[in-house]
Amino acid sequence: MIMIPPDIVSLSNLLGDVQGAIPQLMETYGIWIYAILFAIIFCETGLVFTPFLPGDSLLFLMGFLAAGGGINVSIIIAVLAAAAILGDSVNYRIGTSIGSRLLNSKRCLVDKRHVAMTRQYFRKYGKNTIIMARFIPGIRSFAPFVAGIIRMDYPEFFTYNAAGGIFWVGGFVLFGYLVASLPVFRGSQEMFLWAILIISIGMFLLMVHNFRKNLKDCAVQDLPEE
Repeated sequence: MIMIPPDIVSLSNLLGDVQGAIPQLMETYGIWIYAILFAIIFCETGLVFTPFLPGDSLLFLMGFLAAGGGINVSIIIAVLAAAAILGDSVNYRIGTSIGSRLLNSKRCLVDKRHVAMTRQYFRKYGKNTIIMARFIPGIRSFAPFVAGIIRMDYPEFFTYNAAGGIFWVGGFVLFGYLVASLPVFRGSQEMFLWAILIISIGMFLLMVHNFRKNLKDCAVQDLPEE
């Protein structure tokens, strides 16, 4: 079992000295940090059961931290864009293979209201929904799933999937990077990092709460049919 030295991962050290702590983390754990980030983005986009994982805020945070040094912004964009594209492809395959069974399951494994909302997006925006959904938390996890259920042509799906993944990851990471590079933020990085973390944690807890509530409501609605 790998023990992580407390002085290396101390949150106060990380927030207080980004330029010192991040390079130290990257030097010590290197590829494992990228692997963890890859897994989070992959699961948020690739598993229809985990729409509550942080996506937008994580990308922004990585861009913000990259401005402090230690994280290569080009590598992080490439790695997370690959995770997003692969995730959507897996989600599409879940939709084509067992999508109907998941929707008809009485265990409410999938939030049917999000699926219904995603279907409305498809009716209104067509294939562009695959790109647009990247920027809408919740719907992001269901657009490829619905595309699989309706049997959207895969080569066409992959084109929109790749474009959306690159725009989403590149846009949020670069936005965070540019914000952190502004002179007004350089002298107050600790305060802004705390703000980003608090907002990210708050959004995560809210999405988990809403996701669990929606599934409970679904279960209650399905009870009479059992």
